[in-house]
Amino acid sequence: MGRTRRGDETITREVDSGIAELSPDPDVPRSWTLRLNGTPQSHVDLDDPTHLEFEYVRRLGHVVDLVAPDGGPLSALHLGGGALTLPRYIAATRPRSSQQVVEIDAALVELVRAVLPLERTWRVRIRTGDARAVLVRAPEGSFDLVVTDVFAGARTPAHLTSVEFVTQAARALRPGGVYAANIGDGGPLTFARAQAATVRAVFPHVCVVAEPPVFKGRRFGNFVLVASHAELPVADLARRAAGDPFTGRVEDGDGLTRFIGGTPPTTDATATQSPPPPRGTWGLS
Repeated sequence: MGRTRRGDETITREVDSGIAELSPDPDVPRSWTLRLNGTPQSHVDLDDPTHLEFEYVRRLGHVVDLVAPDGGPLSALHLGGGALTLPRYIAATRPRSSQQVVEIDAALVELVRAVLPLERTWRVRIRTGDARAVLVRAPEGSFDLVVTDVFAGARTPAHLTSVEFVTQAARALRPGGVYAANIGDGGPLTFARAQAATVRAVFPHVCVVAEPPVFKGRRFGNFVLVASHAELPVADLARRAAGDPFTGRVEDGDGLTRFIGGTPPTTDATATQSPPPPRGTWGLS
C-alpha cells in the first residue's frame, strides 16, 4: 500500500493508480476531498451523506431521486468507486438498497474504507476489478441503475466509451432501469457529441445534462448522460438542474439531435479515451 504521510492534516498515500490525497474540507467538519494524481475525484461528508458538493454528483443525485418512487430501495451498480459518494447518498436516501461498486484500485479501496468508513447497515459491496470485465459478468436484468463514473487520471478509458460497452450496461438493467454516465469534455465537444450518439444508439430515451457554458464549448466541464428504454423524467430533471448552484441545462429530443450534429457512435474499433482537461480545470496544475 505504500506509506501514509500526514501533513497539514492531509493524508497522502501511494495507491495502485498513483498518489491519492484525502484533504479535510476547511468549511465542513468531518468532510473530505479525495484527489487522485491531483485530480479531484470525490467529496464526502461523513455526518451528512446527502451533501453532494461536486456539481456533476448533484446531477447524478437528481437521477437517483427520480429513477424510482420516493424512498424505495434500488439495486445499483457503480462502475468506478472513488470515495463512494453516490453509494453513500443512495444508502441514506433509499434504505435497504442493494449496491455493488466496481473499483480497479484495490489500495484506494483500502484507504477509503479506513479513513471514510461506510455505515455497517448499508448494503454496499465493493469488488476490485476492471469495470467492463465485471459488467460483462453481471446477470441480465439485475439492476435498476447502472452508473459509469470511471477516470484514469482525468480521462475516461477508451474501452468504456463504445456501443458494445453501453450495450452490456443495457443488458444488466431491469425493464425501465436507468443508465447514467459522467464524462468530461470541452472545446469542439467531439468526445461528448460522440458519447451522446453512442448512448442513443443503444437506448431510445436519452438526455444530457451540463452547464450552459460547457454545452457551448466555452470551457471544459462535466456532462452527465442519462438513458433508458422507458420514458425519462426529463422535465423534473431539468427543473432540478436549473435550481443547482451551478445551473444545469438538459438536452433531449430534437435539442440532443442538434447537439450530436451527425457525429457517429463510437465502437470498440474507433474508441479513444476522453480528452485531457486543460491546466486549471478542476484545480489541476
